[in-house]
Amino acid sequence: MSIDKDYFEKFIKTTEKAAIGAFPYIGKGDKIAADQGSVDMMREELNKIEMHGQVVIGEGEMDEAPMLYIGEKVGKKNGQYLDIALDPLEGTNFVAKNLPNAFSMLAVCEKGNLFSAPDTYMEKIAVGPNLPKNLLDLDYSVEKNIRLLSDAKNKDIKKLTACVLKRSRHDKIVQSLKRLNVNIKFISDGDVSGAISVADPKTNVDIYLGIGGGPEGVLAAAALSCLGGQIQTRLVLEEDQKKRANKLGVQDVKKKYNIDDMIKGDVMFFATAITNGEIVDGVKDLGKKYEVSTFALHKELNIFKKIKNYHLK
Repeated sequence: MSIDKDYFEKFIKTTEKAAIGAFPYIGKGDKIAADQGSVDMMREELNKIEMHGQVVIGEGEMDEAPMLYIGEKVGKKNGQYLDIALDPLEGTNFVAKNLPNAFSMLAVCEKGNLFSAPDTYMEKIAVGPNLPKNLLDLDYSVEKNIRLLSDAKNKDIKKLTACVLKRSRHDKIVQSLKRLNVNIKFISDGDVSGAISVADPKTNVDIYLGIGGGPEGVLAAAALSCLGGQIQTRLVLEEDQKKRANKLGVQDVKKKYNIDDMIKGDVMFFATAITNGEIVDGVKDLGKKYEVSTFALHKELNIFKKIKNYHLK
């Protein structure tokens, strides 16, 4: 079975409205208010859709409401049963500081087909399409993964570009990349768009690696599943987090997840830019209306679109 194609436009509107919800807070230095603006608008739109929706990747647990929390039921409680992964504001700091690449994001699978990752850290390694399946592995050294990628792409190591989240925890990865003379593109936030960049020829990024958020890893997997890319992940859990992971159905806390483990069957993915991004432009205030741009994917129907819409104020 696939996701009913009629949902496509409705979910586009959902991320568009969430992006508009954050727009007034661009450059205002208040990331909490910006996040809340996105959350409120996203929840409102989700609850207009005829579906039995459940948030399996959200912004925390039930007691952290009013965020869209893991386990929250959304929709009109009729229609298809769908699991939803969402990040109403990916890049809260980007909005607060008026920096590029803040997005409102959402992915949808049929019920039971989306990995319910806890809100913890996750190791990730991602590459783009047209490569041998499961080419790279988190247990390989950085050097081995880079050499495998270089051979598979028939591209000199010195011409490869790695995208890495700029964090001290990645110092050893960065040292290894520098020893190999790999080009490094650092990002300060925006874990999902960083991972997705491996599948966008315009970015010139060949590999994404490092530790970021678990929910963001699943959102990236949803997009890469549509784009033919690859991602392997593994949860990074403290002792107290292991019990929470068990409750979400994670039995083997050391398991490595390839893309097919996280995303089964059909999937839709949507990312509406709040501030200008490498993928699409941010929200524009045109006086009486907003112009919004969305990167929208539907795996089953092989839809890959960059869409521009307008919403009256």
